Amino acid sequence: MAKTLIVSATPPAAERAAPHSRFTDGFSSPWTGFAVRRLGGLVLAFFVITTITFLIVPLIPGDPAVSVAGPNANSAEIDAIRTRLGLDLPLWQQYFTYLGRVLTGDLGTSFMWGRPVWDLVLGRLSFTAPLAFIAMALVLVIGIPLGMVTAVLTRGGRNRWLDTGFGWLTGLFSTTPSYVLATVLILPFAIGLGLVPPAFSRSDVAASAILPIVALSIGPICTIARVVRRETETVMEQDYIRTARGWRIPSTALYLRYLLPNIFTVTLTLGGLVLTSLLGGTIIVETVFAWPGLGTAIVAAIINRDYPLIQGIILVLGILATLVNLFVDIALGLVDSRTLGGKNVR
Repeated sequence: MAKTLIVSATPPAAERAAPHSRFTDGFSSPWTGFAVRRLGGLVLAFFVITTITFLIVPLIPGDPAVSVAGPNANSAEIDAIRTRLGLDLPLWQQYFTYLGRVLTGDLGTSFMWGRPVWDLVLGRLSFTAPLAFIAMALVLVIGIPLGMVTAVLTRGGRNRWLDTGFGWLTGLFSTTPSYVLATVLILPFAIGLGLVPPAFSRSDVAASAILPIVALSIGPICTIARVVRRETETVMEQDYIRTARGWRIPSTALYLRYLLPNIFTVTLTLGGLVLTSLLGGTIIVETVFAWPGLGTAIVAAIINRDYPLIQGIILVLGILATLVNLFVDIALGLVDSRTLGGKNVR
């Protein structure tokens, strides 16, 4: 008995592909989900930072109105200043007033200088940002090759002296605070040999920046080098590296083409954290060298209880740290799309 094969003209549901469009493809892109998550994170971080900076005034002991009025002011003058500053309002109302001013770019007026806080912060940031970013560039330019070269030279138990010296020195400097390194560097190079100024000098700004940059970068260089060395050792044991070495690929091409890209993700992630910490470390190092940046400004503001200036500096530093982490995440997504967290990432 003959059997008839019946073929359906309609493909099964599993084989029917849904129509695509640029609109739906855009929303299925991992970059879209990444952008939505990061935008939400930025908004949340902004409100957290704003809330923390607002709480500085209520939590610091003392009355800001008394600090503004001075020691010779009477109670009527203090009450008038308190009303002018809005300190007589309920705390929740003060918060929303402060939030509204921040959203419009108004950070208030400095008690100490009598100038808009935003102008003071931008002026001081022009001194702080170059120190942090130059130090970060040195960290990446020196730390990554140092870690890779050390891993290659000590592979297989070779050069024990280098292995021991690298571990001891990098461990020592990576755990030493930057302000301690700054103090130690001043003694031989500025006071002893007189090669560079011991403090900020407007007549020679470039020479004045050498010791602060070195003090900021030594510790992170050692930290990055230790991580890169460990990652390099791990990658060099992978099968594809052994295969590439078996193909007689030149060492330079092997390290640049196969090794460096595979340690770049971890290095970039740590680099973002290092840059964020450099922003904070710069604040401390600046006070050692009397550098006219945000560090000396916030110290003077704390001493004089200049609350608007303290709030403005902390707010700007917090936002900068958040933006740095965002740029690092974008760079990681460009280097390795798996870090975007999308379902359709290949």
